[in-house]
Amino acid sequence: MIMIDVVLDSAEILTSCRVSGHAHAGLKGGDVVCAAVSILTRTALQILSLAEGIVVRGGPFERGVFLMEIEYTAAGKDTLFVAGAFLIEGLHSVSEEYPDYCTMTIRRN
Repeated sequence: MIMIDVVLDSAEILTSCRVSGHAHAGLKGGDVVCAAVSILTRTALQILSLAEGIVVRGGPFERGVFLMEIEYTAAGKDTLFVAGAFLIEGLHSVSEEYPDYCTMTIRRN
């Protein structure tokens, strides 16, 4: 089971995302659930790392564990809002389509 934990700040902007586990929805190297979650999180990390006004720490630490922590200034707020919303919606879609293999929790600080 893949477990996704997303944290939003009081303005509903992404401040962290932790993904752990394996879906086991298919053969190793051919698991569509793992592939979807991996592509979404890695792409968000790459996009946010390039944006001005955003500092991102984290990445894939080991097989089955991904963590992203985000700090932003006013200059990065709009970019982070759009990229964060895209990531959250994508991960939410995966968890809804494959609830036996992926769960998602959204917390607000």
